[in-house]
Amino acid sequence: MWGEFRRSGLAIAPFPEKLGGCGLIESDRQGNLCTVLRLLGAGDLSIARLIEGHINVIALVCRYGTPAQQASLASDVRDGALAAVWGADDAAGLKIVTRDHHSELRGRKILASGAGFVMRPIVTAKAGDDQWMCLLRLSPDHPVDLGGWTAQGMRSTATGAIDLTGIPIGPDETVGAAGDFMRQPYFSGGAWRFCAAHLGAMERLVELFRQHLVSRGRAEDPYQLQRVAVCVAAVRTARFWVEEAARRFGGEADPEATVAFANMTRMVTERSALDIMESVQRGVGLLAFIRPDPIERICRDLSTYLRQPVPDLAMSNAARAWLKSAAPVGEF
Repeated sequence: MWGEFRRSGLAIAPFPEKLGGCGLIESDRQGNLCTVLRLLGAGDLSIARLIEGHINVIALVCRYGTPAQQASLASDVRDGALAAVWGADDAAGLKIVTRDHHSELRGRKILASGAGFVMRPIVTAKAGDDQWMCLLRLSPDHPVDLGGWTAQGMRSTATGAIDLTGIPIGPDETVGAAGDFMRQPYFSGGAWRFCAAHLGAMERLVELFRQHLVSRGRAEDPYQLQRVAVCVAAVRTARFWVEEAARRFGGEADPEATVAFANMTRMVTERSALDIMESVQRGVGLLAFIRPDPIERICRDLSTYLRQPVPDLAMSNAARAWLKSAAPVGEF
């Protein structure tokens, strides 16, 4: 599947035109990127997750990296490399240690999507109290452990743990300055991208529900009509929020407001997805839980992918930002 995306040009497309892409990550192309991620999410959420991470790496390197790092990454992607952001740590954490006048990594990453076939990951690592981004080049035979990924859904993401101990870290690997990875509004504001993938899956789920009802002659059932109305309203609500979050991310909006809106978008998208899945599963019945029905797969993957970090903190931070602002609720 990755080979098809690479041959289609999608892999290189996020880069600026000077690096051979079409500028999909640029501020005035966020609407186009939103459409791409929606379509990917409609097709397969695992693929969408991997491509979204790939795009995130390109955005980070083009924002914070040197021209040489940008050119190197573009060249490798053109030759078939997949990138990913690996930020999750175990209790020990990934560290940069200095020995004999050179620095290297010590530790591992967990929940690393694409482990085993991602060749150009960005990993976060601590040096003292500072967090740094390191852009690595891994060999295809670098050992990984996929045995711990027993999640209900998103099984095809090849998510696992990977030991990075001993990899040298120097100026060529270090991207940006300490703290850049979590710099706002880009860190939280970029959440709209995975929401776009969720949205695509939701849209596909509602279409499958329609096909199910029509093909079985149940489209006039009043209870099913009520469920359809709930689904259509929920998916349209989520789409309004996701597309507006993408527009604000690429615009001149106040950074704090951009982050707050993205956090609210997460909340709206999650709630919409949960409502849609409940309605579709109740409307379809047992078939929605039996493989290989696509409704079963989408619900399983979506339920897992929706579980993003600190949802309650994101919601409370968004509410706090609005309370501190002077903007009317309809204009925030």
